[in-house]
Amino acid sequence: MSALSTVVVVTWRGRDHITACLDALEAQKSPHRTIIVDNASDDGTAALISGHEVVRLPRNRGYAGGLDAVQGMVDTKYVAWLNDDAVPDPSWLTELESALEADPGAAAATSSILLTDGSTQSVGVALTSDGHGKDVVLAGREVFGFCGGAALLRTEELRRAGGVPASFFCYYEDTDTAFRLRLAGHRVISVGPARVRHKHGASTRPGSKPFHLWNERNRLLMLLRCAPGLIAIRELARFLAITALLPFRENVPNAANFTLGLRLRVLAEVLIRLPATAFQRLVIGTRKKVGRSAVWKDWAGR
Repeated sequence: MSALSTVVVVTWRGRDHITACLDALEAQKSPHRTIIVDNASDDGTAALISGHEVVRLPRNRGYAGGLDAVQGMVDTKYVAWLNDDAVPDPSWLTELESALEADPGAAAATSSILLTDGSTQSVGVALTSDGHGKDVVLAGREVFGFCGGAALLRTEELRRAGGVPASFFCYYEDTDTAFRLRLAGHRVISVGPARVRHKHGASTRPGSKPFHLWNERNRLLMLLRCAPGLIAIRELARFLAITALLPFRENVPNAANFTLGLRLRVLAEVLIRLPATAFQRLVIGTRKKVGRSAVWKDWAGR
C-alpha cells in the first residue's frame, strides 16, 4: 500500500524528546514517509536521527523555515506537520487521512493536542476580533484554523495557497496558512480522535522575549498579508499607540510583550518587511476566491 502522507518533523536541539516522537511515528497504522528537518542542532540530536531521512540545515531557520525547506520534496497527496515534542497515538495519521478523504472541501485537518497531564491544549485555532490566533479546547467539526504542531494538509492546496511563510521563523505560520486556505475557498476541520501528547514549549520557552517577539511581529504580518485592509491598518495603529503610551502608563502588565524595547523591535521588523509584505498581499489577493471581508466576518471573534 503506497503512502498517502509525508510527515515533516522539524527539530532543533531535540535530543531529550525527539526519540519518543519518532518511535510513535514508526508505530502509526498508516504507511507514510517521514522527513526530519534538523535546524543545525548542536546537542547530539543528529546522532539520534541518523537512521532516518534527514535534511540538515546549515543554520536554524525556525519551524516555518524548516517546513518550507522541504516543501518541494513532498510528493504525497498529504503533508503532515508535527512538532518534535509531540507523541501521536498509533491511529493519529489514519484518523486525519480518513477525515480529509471523506471531506473534499477541507484542505487541512487539525488534531486533538493534549498536554502531558492529559488536559487539552488545542483542537483548532480561532481568530479573535483583534486578529490573534487562539487555541480552542472545545469545537465543532469546523474551525477557523489548525494548530501547526500536529496537522495534515492537502499538499497541492498548500502549494497553490503559497506554501509556508518561511520568514515568520516561528509562530503564526499556521494561522497565516489557514487564512490563505480559507481565502482560496477551502475549509479546516477538527478531528477529535486524532490525538497527540505534546510537551508544550520544549524548544521555544513560552513567555520568553523571543516568543513574544515572534508572536507580536507575526500576528501583524499575518494581518497585513491576509486580513481586510482596514483591519490590518487598525491593528498596526493600535500596536503603535500602545507602544507610544507605555512610558506614560502607571500600571504596565508584567509581560515581555509590554516592554518598550521589544515592541520597538517588533515595529522595526514589521516596517522593514513592509514592502515585501505589501507584494505578498497582492499575490495572495490574486489567488483568493473568497473575499477577505467575508472570511473576517465569518470567523473573527467566534
